[in-house]
Amino acid sequence: MSVDHYENFPVASILCPPALRPAVVAVYHYARTADDLADEGPGTPEQRRAQLQRYRQSLMGALSGQPPTSPQAWPEVFGPLARAVKQFELPAQPLLDLLDAFEQDTHNPPYLSRAALLDYCRRSANPVGRLLLHLYGVHDERSVAQSDAICTALQLINFWQDFSRDHPQGRCYIPHEDAVAHGLPPQALLTLTDNPATQALIRDLVAWSRSLMAQGQSLALRLNGRAGWELRLVVQGGLRILDKIEALDHRSLQRRPRLRAWDLPLLWWRAARMRA
Repeated sequence: MSVDHYENFPVASILCPPALRPAVVAVYHYARTADDLADEGPGTPEQRRAQLQRYRQSLMGALSGQPPTSPQAWPEVFGPLARAVKQFELPAQPLLDLLDAFEQDTHNPPYLSRAALLDYCRRSANPVGRLLLHLYGVHDERSVAQSDAICTALQLINFWQDFSRDHPQGRCYIPHEDAVAHGLPPQALLTLTDNPATQALIRDLVAWSRSLMAQGQSLALRLNGRAGWELRLVVQGGLRILDKIEALDHRSLQRRPRLRAWDLPLLWWRAARMRA
C-alpha cells in the first residue's frame, strides 16, 4: 500500500512488522481521507474547509478516547485510529499538523520563499515520519531531525515529479524567489513550458532536494531490521525519481517521471550498498 499524496512513502509493506500494520494503515487512512477532503470532488474551498473542521472534531474525539457515533464522524477512519492512539500512545501534534497542511491546500496559496515551502512540508510531510518513528520506538532528537529531512526531501521530490498534474489544477509549489532568480515571472509559472530557464530552475530544485536527503539518509542505516530496510528503499525511491528528472535534462514540466516495476531491482541494489 502506498500513500498517493506522498507517492514515495510506502506504507504497511511486507517490510512492516505485522504487529504495527494496523496502526500504520490507520494513520494512512486518516491522512488519505483528510487529503481527499481537501483536494477531491466538486466542493468549493469553503465547503472543503467545513468538512475538514468536522474531521478535526472527530479527531479530537479519537484523541480523547471518545468513539465516533455517526456516519458523519468517519467511524471507518477514527475507530482504527482511536485504537492505534490508545495502544501506541500516538502523539496528537503530528495528526493535527497534517490537518493544518490540508486546510492550507484549500487556500492554494503561493509560496514566496523556500522557507514558506519548508513550513508547509513541516506540517504536510514530516508528521508521517514522526508517527512512524514513534511506532518503532525511536524518539531521539537526531533521528527525528533526520526523519524530517528525509520526509521534506520526499515531499519536494513529489512536487518536482508532479508539475504536469499540479499546474493544470492551479497548484504551484515552486518558490517565487527561485523563479525570479532564474528570470521567470512568478505569475507565469503555471503556464510555463520547458526551456533553458526552467531547466536551470528545476536543476536547482533537484539539487536542493538531494541535499536534504543527504542530511537524513544515514537514519536508514541506524534503524534496525525491517524499519531500516523500509527506509533505505524509501530514500532510494526518492533519489531514483530525481535521477529520472535529470535524465530528462530537467524538462519535466510536461512529462511526469515515475517509478516502474523494473526499477525495483536497482532500488534493492542501491539500498544494500548504502553506507554512512
